Amino acid sequence: MHSLHSPAEPSPNGMDEPGRTVGDVPGVVRSPASGADRAPSIFDVIITGCGPTGAMLAAELRLHDVRVLVLEKETEPASFVRIVGLHIRSLELMAMRGLLARILGHGRRRPAGGFFAAIPKPAPEGLDSAHAYMLGIPQPVINHLLEEHAIALGAQVRHGCPVVGIEQDDEGVTVEPADGERLRSRYLVGCDGARSTVRKLLGVDFPGEPSRTDTLMGEMELGAPREEIAAKVTEIRETDKRFWLRPFGAGVYQVVVPAAGAGDRAEPPTLEDFKRGLRAIAGTDFGVHSPRWSSRFGNATRLAERYRVGRVLLAGDAAHIHPPVGGQGLNLGVQDAFNLGWKLAAQIRGWAPEGLLDTYQAERRPVAEEVLDNTRAQLELMSTEPGPQAVRRLLTELMDFDEVNRHLIEKITAIGIRYDFGEGPDLLGRRLRDIDVRQGRLYGLLHRGRGLLLDRTERLTAGGWSDRVDHLADPTADLDVPCVLLRPDGHVAWIGDDQQDLDDHLSRWFGEPAD
Repeated sequence: MHSLHSPAEPSPNGMDEPGRTVGDVPGVVRSPASGADRAPSIFDVIITGCGPTGAMLAAELRLHDVRVLVLEKETEPASFVRIVGLHIRSLELMAMRGLLARILGHGRRRPAGGFFAAIPKPAPEGLDSAHAYMLGIPQPVINHLLEEHAIALGAQVRHGCPVVGIEQDDEGVTVEPADGERLRSRYLVGCDGARSTVRKLLGVDFPGEPSRTDTLMGEMELGAPREEIAAKVTEIRETDKRFWLRPFGAGVYQVVVPAAGAGDRAEPPTLEDFKRGLRAIAGTDFGVHSPRWSSRFGNATRLAERYRVGRVLLAGDAAHIHPPVGGQGLNLGVQDAFNLGWKLAAQIRGWAPEGLLDTYQAERRPVAEEVLDNTRAQLELMSTEPGPQAVRRLLTELMDFDEVNRHLIEKITAIGIRYDFGEGPDLLGRRLRDIDVRQGRLYGLLHRGRGLLLDRTERLTAGGWSDRVDHLADPTADLDVPCVLLRPDGHVAWIGDDQQDLDDHLSRWFGEPAD
């Protein structure tokens, strides 16, 4: 038996039942006071952490009737409102599950350009997506919407319930929350953030670079005239892209300012910290006062050596952390969840082919490696030193070439990802855009999280896999190939027109046919 216990300080995650309101976000619930009202202690999957990654994973599992419990350590949502960006690929995934229309109403669209190292280049024309924009949305809002989606599908979520111990054996995992209750599941997934308790309990190494510098962020009032502030921001941002003062009206600003060195991330910065940072970079503190909230983030860059140990897996920030340049973190975690959800569900439902669950690490860890590398590169390009500034000027010139700009945008927005499915056309292993089909749009057919055979020949069949794979015979589909087999995450698993070849690939991705 693999027995693990928490270090002295417990870490993220807990769960509850729907119905209670916490803070300003409706539907977020506290852990019930009485154990008598709690859900049964045997589940298929327990997820620690109910951020976007954990909530999305729970929803994906519920599409396949997997019994899911989500444990979140926090009782209430964060007191500050940070705007995060959903990039093109994440928007496509939301469309695949019928969530996008609702999410759009809570965010603000902006062009899909200027992300790489804050180099102000427009997005190239003709990006291969029906959702070629970025959506800025408050993080508490996207957290709530995804949690509400998971609960609506039947996931149980318990707040105020940190995990302090886990034990795994050949049959499953025993999870011990801080309240002493012992919960049992077939699998456990740690989506509990950069300081993941699950990762630490597993003993999985988290190599990389520690944080060497902090950036302070907060919302507060500035006493200086608006014109003076705007002129100073324009002057400083010519060379230092980490500095920003964004007006909200009535003298309130979002303040982002570099700090000298790295501080304790468990402690929010003080008003004096902001004044010191502003004076160092701008020569004035702009009369800053009355902070509403404050936080700090660093430039630590780390990647878990393994995403799976037996029946325990890692996803999101528990598996990888990096600076927020390019706005990729939340997106990377949500995309982990889409990749893992259907594979873990297949394992639990009994139809997963051998090795399917291991493709989660094989596919997603290299993607995280690339994200870590591009954030390292972006940070270098944002340095105020003469050498990096010279490289930045050169890259700015190169981005006038469409191919360079397109490559970098596709990298940041994750639409350039190609998983290694072996030899084949370039489309193999890539995601398929939201094309026109007879019933309307392709992504409207993927709401149930099943595979899809899109057949322009009208001669093929999903046969014994029809309980896992839908079939659309449509000669009018906007495709340049005869037929494609899509996995539930929208990636192209097969291209062709031969039934036997199709059957081989159905077995490869969806297991043995039903009797």
